[in-house]
Amino acid sequence: MLNMVFLVNPWLSSFNQPGLCITVAVLLHYFLLAAFTWMCLESAHFYLSLVKVFNIYIPKYILKCCIAGWGIPAIVIMIVLIINKDFYGNGSQSENNPFSNFCWIQDNMVFYISVVAYIFLAFLINTAMFITVLLQIHSLKSRRRKRSRFWKQ
Repeated sequence: MLNMVFLVNPWLSSFNQPGLCITVAVLLHYFLLAAFTWMCLESAHFYLSLVKVFNIYIPKYILKCCIAGWGIPAIVIMIVLIINKDFYGNGSQSENNPFSNFCWIQDNMVFYISVVAYIFLAFLINTAMFITVLLQIHSLKSRRRKRSRFWKQ
């Protein structure tokens, strides 16, 4: 959906309909945040699968992942819309090309907080999960080497 909204965005913005442009910008923002949220959920699942292998039964795990994966971005979008729906709009880079318009976030501060900070947080979570999994795998290898040396002796 992110790709589809991104591809039709310039065409829809050429209609110069503020409501349509706000809707397209909200959808683009939502699906972008959802993609990064699901990436974080995948890293958490990776951690659970490789580090916490046994006794990790979580009741209604898929439902909880879906609520987080689709709900957290919706909360961010709702907050932005509640503060001011005019943060979304039509930004023109060139006046002579009608398809240079793009419906997106118009306020830089909102962009940095709701997109850049969100993606940076997702990157930090993924990095932490990745390092934790690597350390766990390294400790398993070192324990296995110590056991094999012990049995050889």
